[in-house]
Amino acid sequence: MQITKRNVELRVDGSLMRVYVAAPKAAGKYPGIVFYSDIYQLGDAMIRLANYLAGYGYVVAAPEIFHRIEPIGLAIEPDDLGRMRGNDDARRTSVAEYDADCLAVIEFLKTESAVSPNQIGTLGFCIGGHLAFRAAFQSEIRACVCCYPTGIPSGKLGKEVADTIHRVSEIKGEMLMVFGTLDPHIPDSDRQTIIKAIENANIPHQVFLYEAEHTFMRDDGYRYDSSATTAAWSEIVTFLGRIFAE
Repeated sequence: MQITKRNVELRVDGSLMRVYVAAPKAAGKYPGIVFYSDIYQLGDAMIRLANYLAGYGYVVAAPEIFHRIEPIGLAIEPDDLGRMRGNDDARRTSVAEYDADCLAVIEFLKTESAVSPNQIGTLGFCIGGHLAFRAAFQSEIRACVCCYPTGIPSGKLGKEVADTIHRVSEIKGEMLMVFGTLDPHIPDSDRQTIIKAIENANIPHQVFLYEAEHTFMRDDGYRYDSSATTAAWSEIVTFLGRIFAE
């Protein structure tokens, strides 16, 4: 499916938040996806992932998660300096600010002419996986995909400790979790904590484990695993397609 690409401006707490929007080219009504990047924001690798998903028939809205700190349009280089910069930006953003951004993107999708307002989901990677998990607390979110989400058991997200793991029962939609078993940032103990919390809350969910490292779905890094990425995307597309076909 061919797609269109554009940038839109949203104002959140007085800050201009750029949102990259990839959508099917053909006229129609499609599900909307709140798409969260990792700490490097919307570089080429993340844009390719957003575009890929849009090609399956989704209006994908990807906000710059550090818009209060970084210049508009800045993509952080995925190297050692960029990692320090992105992590510092994450620590300087409050949990409440992340949540406010989420609400703004959901409202944007609900008013988009190409989006079915009752068909909204979320997907994210790394810190974005954590943000997608929190987005699922919103009643509009019917499907949530978290790819190697960091900091959920510990509450590591922003300036303060996030209460994410304690609010799992608020999730009304279905969940799909993607983990790499070689990921030191999300050890097995953390994975089990997340899975047990979801199970205890009786949330419909699927968990997929791949023998891969952290950020294995980024095609511009040394940890990229094309086989695991292809397998994960197959499960993600099937999951979203089933939910939004209902």
